[in-house]
Amino acid sequence: MSVSAAPARPASETSQTRTAKSYVGLVARGFAMGSADVIPGVSGGTMAFILGIYEELIMSIRAVGRSDFWRALLRLRIKDALLAINFPFLIAVFGGIFLAVVTLAHGLEWMLVNQPVLIWSFFFGLVLASVITVARRIKKWSVILTAALITGAVGAFLLVGAVPAQTPDTWWFLLLSGALASVAMILPGISGAFILLILGKYQFALNAVTERDFVSLALLAMGAAIGIVSFAQLLGYLFKRYHDLTVAVLTGFMLGSLRKLWPWKETVESMLDSHGEIIPLRQINILPSAINLEFFAAIALMVIGAVLVIALDRIAHVEVGD
Repeated sequence: MSVSAAPARPASETSQTRTAKSYVGLVARGFAMGSADVIPGVSGGTMAFILGIYEELIMSIRAVGRSDFWRALLRLRIKDALLAINFPFLIAVFGGIFLAVVTLAHGLEWMLVNQPVLIWSFFFGLVLASVITVARRIKKWSVILTAALITGAVGAFLLVGAVPAQTPDTWWFLLLSGALASVAMILPGISGAFILLILGKYQFALNAVTERDFVSLALLAMGAAIGIVSFAQLLGYLFKRYHDLTVAVLTGFMLGSLRKLWPWKETVESMLDSHGEIIPLRQINILPSAINLEFFAAIALMVIGAVLVIALDRIAHVEVGD
């Protein structure tokens, strides 16, 4: 699929031409995005890019902050307001994300603690293949585009090496955390979950999900809504005016994020959170210590992740008729 050849379709067109089967597919794409967003270091934006819905997602979110939506809403023309923001598309995608977070948070938390090498291996292969497939969507690379990719890669590389902090659990900081995480959530290569980890709120958010702490979840969600709508204005503008340059930077983000996804790590500094759980503060990437069953399982999962990306890219290719 060529991103530049397949810009986001108008909300009215997509909502009228999609079938029930298409919306089931959007829920599945949202589920994949939500699954990725739960993992610190894996971006839901990357999944949206792979699955061919990234630009439509950005433009639909962007429409929430536009005058057409608010004018229709204030005049109580609810149908027009919902069409202005491509509501059926958004509700399907975000419904899938919500479903993934609710159903997978506990299992993924267990995997991160008990089988970290295997789960990181799968996502390493997935994102590595994503870098290649997304980079191919720019038909003609130039010196400027290459520099943009390198800049994005270096920025992400430095960001994912940041040390998580201890921060307050106050209402205003939960709003801020939700806003910053949502911005990262729609950037390929920059994980919203990892931003929460840096802000000291990842474990807090997982506990809020598993313990049904709806007040904290509501504050995080409110912050996320504000952040994602605000940032979508900028990102939508950049896609319209500087499309290939934006894609190059986002591809660099994915490339730089591989530092965080490398499966074999050694923890050199850690801390105890408020629940007595050990939280790694600083880790370094190392080579596998032994060629054993876990090593071969990790390589196999890398290959599976890469093959999955290629298959998804081909499916998206067919759907847009590219």
